Amino acid sequence: MRNRALVIMMSLGLLACPMYLAAQASAAASGGKVGVIDIQQAILDTAEGKQDFQNLQKKYQPRETEISQRQQDVQQLQQQLQKQMTTLSAAEQRQMSHELQEKQTVLRRLEQDAQSSFQYDRNTLMQELGQKMVKVVSEYASTHGFALVIDGGQVPVYYAAKGVKITPEIVKLY
Repeated sequence: MRNRALVIMMSLGLLACPMYLAAQASAAASGGKVGVIDIQQAILDTAEGKQDFQNLQKKYQPRETEISQRQQDVQQLQQQLQKQMTTLSAAEQRQMSHELQEKQTVLRRLEQDAQSSFQYDRNTLMQELGQKMVKVVSEYASTHGFALVIDGGQVPVYYAAKGVKITPEIVKLY
């Protein structure tokens, strides 16, 4: 699965490179500039982005605490089972093993649910902030004579001169 995703990403990168070069040549021919931004980093660097992500972390802190406590419970039960393996009867061993499996199952479900919820909230937040950021980028690009602005975090950029990276300016404007 990872290899497939890597091949797809590399293919997209190879397809994007000629488009990037053609756009750069077109921009140079038209007198416009090309800018590179890492939009995700720009969002995370803004005061609003920092605050929103701190709030998101606070929202999920109780779940993290609960998961941590349940992990400790599972570890303690595993250690107890290992220590008492020789002194427990077969029925007691089965009972403790069953209890351990149940706790592990609950823990996995909690972790999966928390991860899924966090990713959904994070993606929603990134989308909302991203829409605002795109407006700022558009205004900046039009007022500063840019013919093209690409996201260096999404499209592989193999070379970008210092003057084309506009992430810090966009964060300031935001």
